[in-house]
Amino acid sequence: MRAVAVKAFKAEPELIQVPKPDPAEGEVLVKIEYAALNPVDRQIADGAFDGRAEHVFPLVLGWDFAGRIDVVGPGDSRFVVGDAVFGQAARPPVGTGTFAEYVTMPQDGPIAFIPDGLSFRTAALLPTAGMTAAETLAATGATAGQAVLVVGAAGGVGSILTQLAAARDVRVLAAVRGDGERRMTALGADTTLDTTARDLAAAVRDLFPDGVDAVIDLVSDSPAAFAANAALVRAGGTAVTTRGVAAGARLPAGVEGIDFLQRPSTNLLDTLAAAAADGELHVPLGAELPLEQAPDALVRSGSSGARGRTVFTL
Repeated sequence: MRAVAVKAFKAEPELIQVPKPDPAEGEVLVKIEYAALNPVDRQIADGAFDGRAEHVFPLVLGWDFAGRIDVVGPGDSRFVVGDAVFGQAARPPVGTGTFAEYVTMPQDGPIAFIPDGLSFRTAALLPTAGMTAAETLAATGATAGQAVLVVGAAGGVGSILTQLAAARDVRVLAAVRGDGERRMTALGADTTLDTTARDLAAAVRDLFPDGVDAVIDLVSDSPAAFAANAALVRAGGTAVTTRGVAAGARLPAGVEGIDFLQRPSTNLLDTLAAAAADGELHVPLGAELPLEQAPDALVRSGSSGARGRTVFTL
């Protein structure tokens, strides 16, 4: 089958032929129709999980997918051939990803049915970004009327997070690079802060002299940068990072730092899919590309400025 893979860490992604996998007991084989690109895909190709998980090479990239059940493996299963499904294939060994024509999934893993009214393309965009958004928001414990600063709000996770927070009447301060006020307001942000036009700390303190209730930092890749944003949180508040830098950060007294660790679940996928199918959740699409263009898209994915997600068609 066709797949996009790297043959070594930091190698150029390639479109290659690899054997079609067979589902083991308790697994299903999914014929993929769409696979979504996430920042973690490039990070994995560069060795982000080297030494932390088993890898197989050539390392087939990709986590998010939507497609149909092609084969049901031995044992009991809640799926039948032809079911429309989507999910996240983030499991060991690293390298059995979704930028391919087929992927195997444990039937009790993070894989869910695509509801009526939801396209395969949109379903493929939901798993990683959607679950990250929902779980980071939950980690803050923010309730209606409280204020959450979202750093990196214009990206895939931030766009969904802003909508989920607004739906709970949580006030979102969306920190973005560039003029994104109209777009973020449409997604439900209470205030949009352009960090290229004004110092973020000064802007936040003007609005909330005593500090915001929480910060969700999706971009800071050093403990010092994360700590600077956490300093904008009031005592008793929470600072969450998706970049694994909270443990080494010197945070203000009374501010809890959390290194986010995703816990994917079928129930969460079902909730996100239902919201998207009902039109309550919108996922920005930036580009739809054939799988043949995935290697170039992966190389470009480190650049900034993207305002929509990329999906590959198979």
